[in-house]
Amino acid sequence: MQIHLPQADGSTRVHALQARPIGPADRPARFNRSVYAAAHVVVDPLASADPWDASPTLDWDATLAFREHLYGLGFRVAEAMDTAQRGMGVDWPVARELIRRSVRHARSVGGELACGVGTDQLAPGPQVGLAQVEAAYREQLDVVQAEGGQVILMASRALAQAARGADDYHALYGRILQDCAQPVVLHWLGPMFDPALAGYWGSADLATALDTVARLIADHAAKVEGIKVSLLETRWELELRRRLPPGVKMYTGDDFNYAELIAGDGAGHSHGLLGIFDPIAPVAAAALAELAAGRTQEFRRLLDPTVALSREIFRAPTRHYKAGVVFLAWLNGHQKHFSMAAGLQSARGVVHYARVFALADACGALSNPDLATARMRQFLSVHCGMDG
Repeated sequence: MQIHLPQADGSTRVHALQARPIGPADRPARFNRSVYAAAHVVVDPLASADPWDASPTLDWDATLAFREHLYGLGFRVAEAMDTAQRGMGVDWPVARELIRRSVRHARSVGGELACGVGTDQLAPGPQVGLAQVEAAYREQLDVVQAEGGQVILMASRALAQAARGADDYHALYGRILQDCAQPVVLHWLGPMFDPALAGYWGSADLATALDTVARLIADHAAKVEGIKVSLLETRWELELRRRLPPGVKMYTGDDFNYAELIAGDGAGHSHGLLGIFDPIAPVAAAALAELAAGRTQEFRRLLDPTVALSREIFRAPTRHYKAGVVFLAWLNGHQKHFSMAAGLQSARGVVHYARVFALADACGALSNPDLATARMRQFLSVHCGMDG
């Protein structure tokens, strides 16, 4: 198959598809890493009258079916995270319903998930103090724990503005951790993902911030199952990984360097909690099965080509990566349309989507190349008048 794809200089080029989908031989695959795919949501474009509405109507059948797809490949699901457009098209009432439905659905199908707990019901500002931030965290914590779900304690925009230094983070997190029913996954998201989180943990200096979070984990190790780090620089993840207490996992959230970090080295390895595992789930499952079998070279052979796709999806401004994730879900037949909460399919341009298509084909992430090509042609016809 061939398709004409637009280029940044206004020209087009012929892309000859490799059309070699990659997936695991056995489902679900067996892994020797703890791996979460941060899953996107599927909106109902007909029920959501205003595409910029912060409280969209979700297509619950398609949303939950995608989670079942991930469970079937061997992944756990990180629910109601930033990949699900938390604070960027999906508000707390919708996220609360998503959590409730997803926990119950996971229980019914034998899936495992953890749910994001944050403070996005608060509008950050000088009027918001630490007590309000803590109350917001506790409101969301109560929802997840009432359903029996595991907690991912998300970074808070409101806390980033209200805290006056590292001690405020240490004290507030410490109180919340003590009231968690089971160990949680902490969440350190860099400002490239959300500019409002600049200076998290009380310092813009990453070495100082790392000292703070390392001290917090050491003081509350029994309450911390792991920490997800999304800074897109391996040095900080490796340094914190080295300092974690025994039994506390490092979950890489580095969508640029995940292959090498999960493979590990003589000093250790990272586990995974990644948005990119949503669109590349079959390829990643096949690679992780190879790693579990001790075939690290084969793991890298399968997973390394996905990094180019991930770097395109997560390119600056990184916060718009959700558009590429949902685009591939549509190309691969997991939803009937390419519409997003808050109309954020418009956050990227046609040339970006053309690159995503080509790179997904190159790494085996187009699970149904015929369908993907037909939908890509439809997309190009509508958005730039190309006939493919």
